[in-house]
Parts: sequence; C-alpha cells; structure tokens
Amino acid sequence: MLRLPRVPNLTEMAYLSVRKYLLDGSLTEGERLTEESVATRLGISKSPVREALNRLETEGLIVISPRRGAFVRRFTLEETRDLYNVREVLETYAVRVADVSPRLIDELEQSIERTREHLRNGDKPGHVDEDVRFHSLLAASSGNGELKAMLENVQHKSLLSRSKTFHLSAPATPAGHAKILEALRRGDRTAAAEAMSEHIFFTRDALLTVMEQEGEEPTSTEPPEGQGELSLAADA
Repeated sequence: MLRLPRVPNLTEMAYLSVRKYLLDGSLTEGERLTEESVATRLGISKSPVREALNRLETEGLIVISPRRGAFVRRFTLEETRDLYNVREVLETYAVRVADVSPRLIDELEQSIERTREHLRNGDKPGHVDEDVRFHSLLAASSGNGELKAMLENVQHKSLLSRSKTFHLSAPATPAGHAKILEALRRGDRTAAAEAMSEHIFFTRDALLTVMEQEGEEPTSTEPPEGQGELSLAADA
C-alpha cells in the first residue's frame, strides 16, 4: 500500500511559531505583526498565517484592528491584576488535587534543575519554556482537562504581560518552584498551595509596580497610532 508523505499543518506551525515569539519576549506589547513578515520568516504562504493570527486573537494574545493589522496585545493594570488573581485560584487548586506520584516528583525536580541551567546560561526562551512546563505538569496531574485548558490560556496571557519584568522575577523562579515541590514531597498540600500563591503574587506585584512607575495604563488593548512594526524576516 502506497503511503503518502505526511503533509505538515502549516496553520498549526504558524500558530505555534508566533505564539513562541510572543511568550519568550521576541515580540513585545504593542508591536505590529504582518502576514507578510511572518510568512517570509516561516517560508510559507500568507493564508495559514492569517488563520494562525485569527486563532491567536481568539485566545486574547493579539489584537487585530480594522485597516491597521495585527498587534501584540497590551494589558492594562486591571487586566494584569485580574490575570494573576485568576491564575492563583486555578494553580492553588491544581496543587491541592494533584496526583503526586514519584514520577511527578522526579519530573518537577528535573524541571527545576533545567530552569537553573537556563538562568546560568542567560537562555530566556529556554527559561520560559521550562517555567511553563513546571506549571503544566501540575495542571495535568490534577486530572481535570477543563482546568488544564483554562490555566494554559491564563498562563500564556500572564507570560506575555510579564515580559517587561522578566529580569526581576526570573531569578526567583527556581526557589519558588522548589518550595512548591518540597511541600508536595512532604504531602503538605496546604503548604504547597501557599507556596504557589506566594510564587504567583511575587511576579504579579513586581509587574504591577513597574507598570505603575512607568504610568502604563492604556485605555484599551490596542496600540497607539504610530506603533512600530517588528519584522520577523530575520532571525532573532
């Protein structure tokens, strides 16, 4: 039987690529995304890029403005506060109901060590990926698919909003994760939930402080007129 070669899902590839740029800080709040620049960077046509951008808008990571195009979403103070407060509720629940198996403990330990390594090497994309992985492991261990899906979306938005304070919160990430892990290892879910809450609110408070100091309180999620465009045609 003749087997046809696997055809890549170009829309999915474009979606995952742009989402990665958003979450690792390669794209920052208010920057413009054009179908042409993304298509050129990925070596594909504009059609799958358009579909990918529409999906990212649905997820709340970009804003598509009529006659102006697509822009990385800018979060207000209130939106940022809401994101982290919702995330705290979801993640503390996740650690309270997690199936804490030896395998999970081992995976969390490895994740923390990789996070430390990324920090030592100054690898921001690697650090972001591992941060997401740690929290995703806990969400998945809850056995609640709806919780996992909700948390993934909220986490992605919070990662996008925190890009400007990454240098403040990143060094504390391994210690915060280790505190959660040690509580779970002891079987103390209350302490694990408290450690998770402290970990999330540390980042929230650092971000809100910076936003307040910079006077950043946009009245909408759309960028101001004249916002610069970021080209993805060249490697970062």
